[in-house]
Amino acid sequence: MEIKIIYEDQNIIAVNKPAGLLVHGGENIKTDIPTLVDWILKKYPEIKKIGDDPLRPGIVHRLDKDTSGILIIAKNQKAFDYFKEQFKRRKIKKIYIALVNGLLKEDKGIIDLPIGKSKKDFRKKLASKKAIGKTREALTEYKVLKRFKNPNLPMGGFTLIEVFPKTGRTHQIRVHLKTLGHPIVGDRLYGFKKDSLDRQFLHASSLEFTNIDASRLKLEADLPDELKNFLNMLN
Repeated sequence: MEIKIIYEDQNIIAVNKPAGLLVHGGENIKTDIPTLVDWILKKYPEIKKIGDDPLRPGIVHRLDKDTSGILIIAKNQKAFDYFKEQFKRRKIKKIYIALVNGLLKEDKGIIDLPIGKSKKDFRKKLASKKAIGKTREALTEYKVLKRFKNPNLPMGGFTLIEVFPKTGRTHQIRVHLKTLGHPIVGDRLYGFKKDSLDRQFLHASSLEFTNIDASRLKLEADLPDELKNFLNMLN
């Protein structure tokens, strides 16, 4: 398992997680599937008891299996508690790059819709009145980077955007963009079953935060080659 380390100090490791890799296992996930936690425990066995859940040692936030990009891992309990609080208080600036189906009309926008569970599919979340259970506040901002017009596509092309999630709900970006009518390219759960890409075009490109030693850090991860190549085909 090749995982690129973007940054490391005595308190944290920041890695560039590839798409297709689970962050951690669980009761409903086969134990023989390799996860990021497997890599962590092999390379940093001392992290085994860090955190508040033995299934997620050192993990202070997560990315979906098919989302690539920056993920922070705490190396000690002090750092774990600090970063969990930073994410909870929304002190960490997160930027994602996404390619969506269709041509967004506005150059920028805010999606302010609470998210709940889907009654029809336990895997899905919903940002509508059909959601069941307790809904939670969810806020996502976006900015258009480029539009790719193609009249031969069902939705007329694609739009490349920067996404700034202000909250951290499960599947938030994917659900909000689906609700906007522009599902992420390659997202089989919230988009089209047959799509133009084998993986979802969602990448955690940047995290900016105050480190535990009070220094200010901005970490960045370039788009993976498969996403770069797809964009090159559109130009």
